[in-house]
Amino acid sequence: MKICLAQIKPTPGDIATNINLHLQWINLAVSQQADMIIFPELSLTGYEPALAGKLATTPGDSRFAVFQDSSNSHNITICMGMPLRNAEGITISLLLFHPAGEVSVYSKQYLHPDEEPFFIPGKNSVRLVGNQAPIALAICYELSVPAHAKKAIERGAQFYLASVAKTAEGIEKAAERLATLAKDHTITTLMVNSIGNCDGMICAGRSAVWNSKGVLLAKLDANREGLLLFDTASGETKKIDC
Repeated sequence: MKICLAQIKPTPGDIATNINLHLQWINLAVSQQADMIIFPELSLTGYEPALAGKLATTPGDSRFAVFQDSSNSHNITICMGMPLRNAEGITISLLLFHPAGEVSVYSKQYLHPDEEPFFIPGKNSVRLVGNQAPIALAICYELSVPAHAKKAIERGAQFYLASVAKTAEGIEKAAERLATLAKDHTITTLMVNSIGNCDGMICAGRSAVWNSKGVLLAKLDANREGLLLFDTASGETKKIDC
């Protein structure tokens, strides 16, 4: 299985522009025979918690039909970040488009304290995806919560994949955590980050993959968009810069 990490620069608050941006990178991933592509945290809006109340929507939003069409046409699983609204509040979520299937959702269960004024925790369980090898999904702060990774490993995850929005300081801590997690539990870890503005700060890229010994296999630059492909069968990586 080829997993594609899409390190992009979302336009804050502009869903229409970001939809087009996502489609461009999905098409590039398809050209590389990717089986799955995942984008950074809240990639369709940019990481802008204060705007979530205005921008939040539901999984059935008609604007997202293009992603299901793309998933069906190219036999690729597509994972992207979006604030979603339900009866209880707004969640930080990943929309998952599966080939010949229906959109599903994984919502962040563990929030950073700074997010609590804007969001509620997701009530779903740790999400596993992938037909060939179980991949556990995490959203940003969750990778620093031991209980999250513990549940994923107990459920049989062989890969731990984090969608994040982190600054330079945050990405250093996340990289250390994911390398340690990989080594301690003999599990491959992956992280996709964005670049550009996020909540008044700058996201620092450096999307990366660590093998089951905690060794860094590859990472992208701190300030350029690009794709990082990882083949779960061979362990090979490939970088495609913008």
